Amino acid sequence: MNEVPLDAKTSVYDFCLPLLSGKECCLRDFAGQVLLIVNTASLCGFTPQYAGLQALYERYRRQGFAVLAFPCNQFGHQEPGSPEAIGDVCYGRFAVSFPVFAKLEVNGPHTHPLFAYLKTSKPGWLGPAIRWNFTKFLIDRKGNPRRRYSPRVAPQKIAPTIETLLREV
Repeated sequence: MNEVPLDAKTSVYDFCLPLLSGKECCLRDFAGQVLLIVNTASLCGFTPQYAGLQALYERYRRQGFAVLAFPCNQFGHQEPGSPEAIGDVCYGRFAVSFPVFAKLEVNGPHTHPLFAYLKTSKPGWLGPAIRWNFTKFLIDRKGNPRRRYSPRVAPQKIAPTIETLLREV
């Protein structure tokens, strides 16, 4: 799955993870795109941000932009459900069409290597730990983390930076 040691990883494209469906997805499939990687939860006060994330995806996907959602149950147990229950929220209630991955951990001893890489690359104001659901990492076309946004930053506020990254070659 992630055969390259963490210290040898040079971009997000080095990681493969299961989708909510269980199918393996390698992030190299998104090479050349600007990505917004978000840890999500179905029962969080920020869950309505799924609508804003979908709006960003629809607005910019033809220009080479994708949102990647990673459900996590580490904050207030706000993602306790099965893959089917998570899918009901994402695909049913919010009608997202961007990829939703299998539930994972973003902090602690079982942190997924992707999030260890992201947190090391963009540690945040209070250190590397992710503090809550809907923390967002903006990735450039070369797979490099460029910005980290707190859960309080609404998706539409990220649009100008997405546009800047989309213009970069």
